[in-house]
Amino acid sequence: MLSLLDLRARIDAGRLTPDGAIGLVREAIAHREPEVGALVCVDAAPVIPARGPLAGIAVGIKDIIDTADLPTRMGSSIYETWRPRADAPVVARLKNLGAVPLAKTTTTPFAFLDPTPTRNPHDPGHTPGGSSAGSAAAVAAGMLPLALGTQTGGSVIRPAAFCGVVGIKPSFRLLPTVGVKCYSWALDTVGLFAASVADAAHALALMADRPAIAHMGDAGAPRIGIVRQEFCAAPDPEAEAALAKAARAAERAGAMVRDLALPGTFGEAFAVHGTLQDYEARQALAWEYATHRDALPPLLRAALDAAQGIETPAYDAARRTAHHARRGLKDVFSENGFDVLLTYAAPGAAPAGLANTGDSRFNRLWTLMGVPCVTVPVERNAAGLPVGVQVIARFGDDGRALAAAGLVERALRG
Repeated sequence: MLSLLDLRARIDAGRLTPDGAIGLVREAIAHREPEVGALVCVDAAPVIPARGPLAGIAVGIKDIIDTADLPTRMGSSIYETWRPRADAPVVARLKNLGAVPLAKTTTTPFAFLDPTPTRNPHDPGHTPGGSSAGSAAAVAAGMLPLALGTQTGGSVIRPAAFCGVVGIKPSFRLLPTVGVKCYSWALDTVGLFAASVADAAHALALMADRPAIAHMGDAGAPRIGIVRQEFCAAPDPEAEAALAKAARAAERAGAMVRDLALPGTFGEAFAVHGTLQDYEARQALAWEYATHRDALPPLLRAALDAAQGIETPAYDAARRTAHHARRGLKDVFSENGFDVLLTYAAPGAAPAGLANTGDSRFNRLWTLMGVPCVTVPVERNAAGLPVGVQVIARFGDDGRALAAAGLVERALRG
């Protein structure tokens, strides 16, 4: 994989120019893209800044995020010729840092569940996950050092796990969602994919203008709670094995590790995620549903059909349940003395076939809580497919989540 920090170190040392770094990315795209199919389009003549902390870094932009220099098609024929007039603020920030938004990456239509044709770089017969399929696959295939995705259920953490890369879903609204096609305004979160935890931390710190995010490594050994989310169906044995392996590695590195059973409040919150998401999707996609329903893919069309029956009192009750759980999560951390939680990133490795994007059941609660989550690749299963875990911290404690994820990552390598 291409490392953002490695590329920047070579540029700073004068061994590589920003133009040369973009050239390396183009070579990688030419080599891997025909097999993986992660990209919608590539800018043939981008502006390549000579200066800036991210100069020379090519970025993939999920194709529901507005770009002035490239189309934004939402994964749908409805927007086949759509060309925004302006960059989304998150894209404008990348440009201000010197980065090059070089390519749009594939997304499931409107970031829901109907799959893309993108293939898992580790085995083309398996899904890369969704909805940020192209961003995860492009980083995993070594085509891009950084890519943007979004998460409403599990669309950053799960594909990062399936593709064996680091993904971070930051705290809710840490990165702006203006200029991002909305599915659920209470849940949609912009996230990142990178080759390592340090790469992801560096990029997020710059994009959020919060340097401390990248400098939490000296915060001491974390106190880690192992959470198995008993309110969900059990994971595959390989996911349980990866969680146990990550916990042992963290313990060897000096972390305090012990099991934690979440109170019933969190099972209740998990159960209302769909009500909140689908009620808002019904409004966010009201124009597309009213004027282009037959052009919507089958899973999304069926979901929006069903969402028409969600009554406002049920939505309001779901909001109250979520709010109660968010307040309770603060107590889970403080009363148990935990810095972070460690849990499954996905039920197992990427499923076979391209007909679905996998199950987000181990991600949805944490998206609803608005807290930072980081995927850490752990190992490969017998078929050579990656399996990962996720590290979770308090709201606003993104640096601590990344620091603990970095500790796990280093311990696993050791």
